[in-house]
Amino acid sequence: MLLPIFAASLLGACAIGPDHQRPTMDIPAAYKEQRDWKIAEPKDDLIRGKWWQVFADRQLNLLAEQVDVSNQNLKAAEARYRQATAVAQSARAGLFPTVSANVSVTRSSAASRTGGGTSSTNHNLGANAAWEIDLWGRVRRQIEAGEASADASAADLEAVRLSLQSELAVSYFQLRVSDAQKKMFDESIAEYEKSLQLTKNRYNVGVAAKSDVIQAEAQLKSTQAQAIDLGVPRAQLEHAIAVLIGKAPAGFSLMPEIFTLKMPVMPIGLPSTLLERRPDIAAAERRVMAANAQIGVAKAAWFPSLSLSASGGYASPTISDWLSAPNRFWSLGPQLALTLLDFGKRRAATDQAIASWDQTVATYRQTVLEGFQEVEDNLAALRILEQEAIVQDDAVKSARESVALTLNQYKAGTVSYLNVVTVQASLLSNERTAVSLLGRRLTAAVGLIRALGGGWNAAELSPRQ
Repeated sequence: MLLPIFAASLLGACAIGPDHQRPTMDIPAAYKEQRDWKIAEPKDDLIRGKWWQVFADRQLNLLAEQVDVSNQNLKAAEARYRQATAVAQSARAGLFPTVSANVSVTRSSAASRTGGGTSSTNHNLGANAAWEIDLWGRVRRQIEAGEASADASAADLEAVRLSLQSELAVSYFQLRVSDAQKKMFDESIAEYEKSLQLTKNRYNVGVAAKSDVIQAEAQLKSTQAQAIDLGVPRAQLEHAIAVLIGKAPAGFSLMPEIFTLKMPVMPIGLPSTLLERRPDIAAAERRVMAANAQIGVAKAAWFPSLSLSASGGYASPTISDWLSAPNRFWSLGPQLALTLLDFGKRRAATDQAIASWDQTVATYRQTVLEGFQEVEDNLAALRILEQEAIVQDDAVKSARESVALTLNQYKAGTVSYLNVVTVQASLLSNERTAVSLLGRRLTAAVGLIRALGGGWNAAELSPRQ
């Protein structure tokens, strides 16, 4: 009779504490830095899945796939997610009874006034069951908190994955920039060697001064030294990429390739979609949800707890008739418990839960604001760097023309070799700057994709109210 009553009470019980609502935010209608931005068509075609494929680089695609398989930081994040899932499963078990069994054989002796003693043997076989009726929703709030924390951990895992993939892409682009600059230096060195030979020939026939030969040699050696120096950052970037894909640097290498990457066209979307597309924002909101549920857990402590316990088994001094009906025992009954005085312990626990919720709300709002800032920063960088790249390309063209004209003038004897050195150094500097700008633009593109959440969406988490 009691079990149906308690079950009906459980089903009709309410959960103490406030229900979760997403903290309010002042969301702008559009990004400030999106003005004059080239919107991709169709406008709702957001990047999904393997976002790095927008750069259409075969080697990058291969490397990015290995991050999921071998990166140790990602494996650690995945283990943290499994831990949070196990905690949620543990909380869910609180809705059901716990059942235990025991068997024992004990031998005891007691002294008597006559100086002797009596000994006895007792055989026990029993089972116990206990069930706390979740009248006030304490267990359900714990389940809600556990599941929200597990979802936050799942979003954290995706945030780590996106961060590692972005770091890999940036390192890869910087390495290719280094390769492109090395190629430029090699081409310049070849030209400087020709200029040095030209100067020596002119010196041998008495047309050029010895100082021209020395200037040509100094320019050549300086450029060769700079070309060698490029090997340091390239080696370090190669090592970083190896670690990102879970390999020892000694067993990994990337051959130099011609830098042919171009800027992709990326859809941006509306600011409101950022709340669903960034895993760190989703994680922050789920932590607000978990903290909100903990308020209900703390408030439930103010109400009485109702539990049902039962036990039964067999007890006998002899083993021969141990499991017989006369030796059977059982007990069944409910228990109602209420804390009457705890000198502010429950009040402090409730205040702590509320303060924790306030903290998670502030963290959530700050995460959203920082997300908007990252999008705006990278939008501004892409827009400004694109304008700079156009001007820089013109500077490269002018520098190449200047080199050709100055070399002809030097051969005609109308200018000194110092003029040649100056324009050649200017050309190399401008070409190097142009390649660096492309690298910075690609880095900003990766930063924008990361700021927008990559190809992730909050719909991948469990649905929550």
